[in-house]
Amino acid sequence: MKIYITRHGETEWNVKGLMQGWKDSELTEKGIDNAKRLGERLKDVNFDVIYTSPLKRAVDTAKYINGEKNTKIVLVESLKEMGFGVWEGMEYSKVRELYPEQHTNFWERPHLFKPQENGESFEDVLIRVKKACKDIINAGGDNVLIVTHAVVLKTLYMIIKNLEIKDLWNPPFMKDTCLTIVEVKDNRTKLLLEGDISHLE
Repeated sequence: MKIYITRHGETEWNVKGLMQGWKDSELTEKGIDNAKRLGERLKDVNFDVIYTSPLKRAVDTAKYINGEKNTKIVLVESLKEMGFGVWEGMEYSKVRELYPEQHTNFWERPHLFKPQENGESFEDVLIRVKKACKDIINAGGDNVLIVTHAVVLKTLYMIIKNLEIKDLWNPPFMKDTCLTIVEVKDNRTKLLLEGDISHLE
């Protein structure tokens, strides 16, 4: 089984530098174009199913990648982005100004991060992403595609590489529509490609 994993295309909030978790914004023209480019790159891969976060930016990305194909798209709640609570829709600079300690923890010491007002911890995300992984692998298939978000992608890497939360932000950085490929065989996982963006060059 091969699992292809990507991040949604660029959004309006990405461009504006706003914290974007469970709240949503539309894909930009660049985001749409990049998703189509990834679709072109993957046109010869016959996916059994596409699993996507239920957030619109991910669903739209999945549809653009799917293109003219009629591959079934399944929304998976556990694949949605980390919930940022009161930080949602706030400028990065404002978060840094109002919550300096937790902003630093978020990026530099994720194991010490404490979510703010209805937000999620990295532990919360890890629990639900582990479940999503298990469910997707158990569902089977030869080739499946997952469309998700930056923190979820980094959490998947953490699971595959058996890392701790403190190592969450280890390279590579997950750029929009980057491609990761994981092979699952005999209950073992192997990374075949990591955060590749050659389709954008």
